[in-house]
Amino acid sequence: MNLLKSSILTTALLAASLSYAQEPITFNRYFSDNTLRLDYIFSGNHDEQHIAVDELCRTAGWAGRHTRLDSLPLQGNGTLVMTDRKSGRVIYRHSFSTLFQEWIGTEEATRTTKAFENVFLAPMPIDSADVEVKLYDMRGRLLTQLRHPVAPKDILLRPIRKAAAPHRMMRQSKRPDAIDVAIVAEGYTAAEMDTFYAHAEEACRALFASKPFARYADAFNVVAVALPSAESGVSIPHKNLWLNTPLSSHFDTFYSERYLTTLRLRDLHNALAGIPYEHIIILANTDNYGGGGIYNSYTLTTARHASFRPVVVHEFGHSFAGLADEYYYDDQYEQMYVPEREPWEQNITTLKDFSKKWADMLPKKTKIPTEPDAKHPDRIGVYEGAGYRSKGAYRAFLDCRMKTNAAPDFCPVCCRAIERLIRFYLDED
Repeated sequence: MNLLKSSILTTALLAASLSYAQEPITFNRYFSDNTLRLDYIFSGNHDEQHIAVDELCRTAGWAGRHTRLDSLPLQGNGTLVMTDRKSGRVIYRHSFSTLFQEWIGTEEATRTTKAFENVFLAPMPIDSADVEVKLYDMRGRLLTQLRHPVAPKDILLRPIRKAAAPHRMMRQSKRPDAIDVAIVAEGYTAAEMDTFYAHAEEACRALFASKPFARYADAFNVVAVALPSAESGVSIPHKNLWLNTPLSSHFDTFYSERYLTTLRLRDLHNALAGIPYEHIIILANTDNYGGGGIYNSYTLTTARHASFRPVVVHEFGHSFAGLADEYYYDDQYEQMYVPEREPWEQNITTLKDFSKKWADMLPKKTKIPTEPDAKHPDRIGVYEGAGYRSKGAYRAFLDCRMKTNAAPDFCPVCCRAIERLIRFYLDED
């Protein structure tokens, strides 16, 4: 081959490569209409953390987003990134938080080692890919990471064909890109399922009566999943009450009486096999006060307590929108948010990089920090006390759904954060 032909061929190959690299990530180009379920074990302690693949599974259909596949709406405390093996292009990104990362900041983690189940859903790649999972601490420093291959034709990629649990549609959107939410029964016996469906409807009414969910109510599908329980109620260790329930949920997580969680994420996702879902709300059949919400994992709250409606909305603010708590306990968790780093959660700030938060929403001449004014409780500002810290962390309003159950709704800063996330999933500018 002469030099001219060689040069022409090299130029053509380079142009084709650049064109390929610049083409948008489209669902049908890289993915089939199936779900890749990635089951991991996160283990370790305060000083050392590990990630291991537990199992890879597949289910028919993909209920997640079909656009903005390689983008992240929020950073989270962890990321999952899928890379196409042939091109080396990132084709899917997902962010999350986990109970494991919360736990390694507790006193218990300084004296023992534990393992936590974690389950993530991704679209099934058409060709071989690599998945990289990274966990970060509250200072944004990398704790640990794992990179592993995914082969869609792998004979050990377990198909989940389990018949769907009994379920009922509570809200049905006409939009093809609707956001799918599953409300799951925990601690309801077969004889109590009418009560569960009533509680699920009440949760829907509470959620879609709040701003900005009310405005986007037609963008959500909601299905109620009636998992029957052997016993009625959920476990409350500080009352020496341990019950046999489908998800083995319990209060006293991290020895905090009102922190209600489940560690059995495989059981949860196995129970939802065959049902389209992206986000999960678990209703616990108890009047004991409490709940929990983990970003892009689940909401779990009590359905018989008088504060059920505001609490389920508050916890969904955590699990769906990644909002931070705005209350504080005299610095009980003073290491949760540190002054040298701006939190990724959109509703609190340490003033490290406040320009990325609600600075554009402040009235002119607003003082930072802002002194509380009882005469103007709805005035936006930068009020000290948030994220479990009485000092060094700030919120936008004196009260908000992310601060107290008595607040009438989410504050405008939280509303904007939620709306941005909804529009991200709907691919709306």
